[in-house]
Amino acid sequence: MLSRLNTLPRDARDTLFLLVVIAWVLLPQVNELPLWCSALAGAVLIWRGRLALLARPLPGKWWLVALLALTIAATVATHRTLLGRDAGVTMLVVLLTLKTLELRARRDAFVVFFLGFFCMLSNFFYSQSLLTAVSMLIGLLGLLTMLVNAHLPVGKPPLLQAAKTASWMALLGAPVMLVLFLFFPRLAPLWGVPGDAMTGRSGLSGMMQVGSIATLALDQSVAMRIKFEGPPPPQQDLYFRGPVMSDFDGQQWRPPRFNSAERYGVTANLTLLGEPIRYEVTLEPTTRPWLFVMEAAAQNPAPPGYQSLMQADLQWLVNRPILDLVRYKAQSHVNFRHGPLERVPGLQEFLNLPSGSNPRTRALADEIRGDPRNAGADTAGLVRAVMDRLRTGGYSYTLSPGVYGTHTADEFWFDRKQGFCEHIASSFVILMRAMGIPARIVTGYQGGKMNTVDGYWTVRQSDAHAWAEVWQAGQGWVRVDPTSAVAPTRIGDFERLAAPDGVVAQALRSFSPTLLAQMSLFWEAVNNSWNQWILNYTQGRQLDLLKDIGFESPSWEDLSYVLLGLIIGAALLGAGWTLWDRAQHDPWLRLLARARKRLAPAGIASTPATSPRQLALLVEQKYGTGPGGQGQALHDWLVRLELQRYASASGDGRLELNQLRQEFDRLAWPA
Repeated sequence: MLSRLNTLPRDARDTLFLLVVIAWVLLPQVNELPLWCSALAGAVLIWRGRLALLARPLPGKWWLVALLALTIAATVATHRTLLGRDAGVTMLVVLLTLKTLELRARRDAFVVFFLGFFCMLSNFFYSQSLLTAVSMLIGLLGLLTMLVNAHLPVGKPPLLQAAKTASWMALLGAPVMLVLFLFFPRLAPLWGVPGDAMTGRSGLSGMMQVGSIATLALDQSVAMRIKFEGPPPPQQDLYFRGPVMSDFDGQQWRPPRFNSAERYGVTANLTLLGEPIRYEVTLEPTTRPWLFVMEAAAQNPAPPGYQSLMQADLQWLVNRPILDLVRYKAQSHVNFRHGPLERVPGLQEFLNLPSGSNPRTRALADEIRGDPRNAGADTAGLVRAVMDRLRTGGYSYTLSPGVYGTHTADEFWFDRKQGFCEHIASSFVILMRAMGIPARIVTGYQGGKMNTVDGYWTVRQSDAHAWAEVWQAGQGWVRVDPTSAVAPTRIGDFERLAAPDGVVAQALRSFSPTLLAQMSLFWEAVNNSWNQWILNYTQGRQLDLLKDIGFESPSWEDLSYVLLGLIIGAALLGAGWTLWDRAQHDPWLRLLARARKRLAPAGIASTPATSPRQLALLVEQKYGTGPGGQGQALHDWLVRLELQRYASASGDGRLELNQLRQEFDRLAWPA
């Protein structure tokens, strides 16, 4: 097969290579494109490759018109518009592949190249990961190779030669890229990807249906990374607070629709105890306005570009959804107290249960309260009784308890006796409310794992968790994690219910039990560095860089001045290098080389060793030296060029050379 490719004509070989590069550029977007678009693009590329291999003629324009009309109709049917990111990328992909079907001239090739560059950039609408950047760098080198190859002379120059030139061009452009990355002002909305680039990401929701968090347990994508200042807290204290749920309709838990509880006395009333734990959070895009901090944080995290506010339930919210990677510093106190210390009217909201729901759980609440062992028990005593029931009642922690019906708490307490954290927390809160104890659900993340390579703690979507808070007189809201009674190792030692390894992971694990873990840690550290230094290089960090180089109170205008100064400096440096290069090379030899190049199309072959007089003789043989003819003028000019070098008639050789250079442009050279 390889030998056959080597014997193909240059056009066929170059076309096949270009099709491979286009396929590489489009491959990362397959999951984001409509199925019909991916299928059409693949079919067109295969069709075009077959035409190149068999030296068949390209299809007529009516084929292209029909395919284009079909594409427009399918795009409108899929996206309901031809505008916007998704519809635009779909049309761009189809136009790129269809353009390969009319790849007849160099002009068509250039159109394909630049459409390829646009498609390459569109990959970053959907992912800005390190893996995407590396794959698109390979695609960039491929497109540059084809662009260089299109400018090479006729014949069949090896693609490796074009690839070397393209790599050298990319290397020379790297300093320019670095300067623009560091100093080009990042001004929204011009900088970054569109706001809908992160739609569809998995993560915690604004509501909790029994079973919803279990779907995240197998998602190993990163939710956030934590860097602690000093020793990290114990694992069982790593509770990162998210949405707080108090409204229950029998199937779903939601945040309160109105702030009636706050109006009637249920305020934050946060009291912090002990020394704070300081840390930095790098939060992945969530498309939600939530900031995750360890319980409990009173100091405003204040991510750059956002306004944040703590709610009465201790949840931190920002003024707009988080669509980009953000980094913020926070400090939390593991020991704290919050909420009203005495019973207030607003607590009634946390006792509400839908009428007629979970009757057996309500009966269980009466049974626990009527138990002589709980006679006169306060809230703490009743909580202990329920936790003892969870420990000793045969309850288990699982991802697949089956589909729960209408009375979810009844099924958990009496029928299934198994569930994930939200099954357990929801059933616990319903039972508490049935006993007259104000209770609510808190969702967020619990746990994480430290990367020994870079020291960051990684919190994944699989660490999503739900726990409960009950109100106790004199203490306010108190965290109770009923999952810890069913599965203590889930909280303390980070036992996780995980998906089985794939074939490659199983092979690596059987070969070396620690190799897979070490490779995973190293890759996580590399990805984290990419996030910290590239994706999270914000305007604030740009201004910090200006402070480091001497600006007292820098602004984006200062960034512009620095960038302008660097551009002027680079231009002056380039001009100086050009003058130096011109002084280092012989202008006479350059003029002789230009003459040889202009005579080559007429069949007057020469080498760098051919003297001007020898060229004059070749011109005389080709054109003759009749008075006023083309050959006579060229002959005389070449003879004078040699005399200027070796037998100058005047003392000013530079003046003679300038005259010869001016006459060169006026001569009638062969076409």
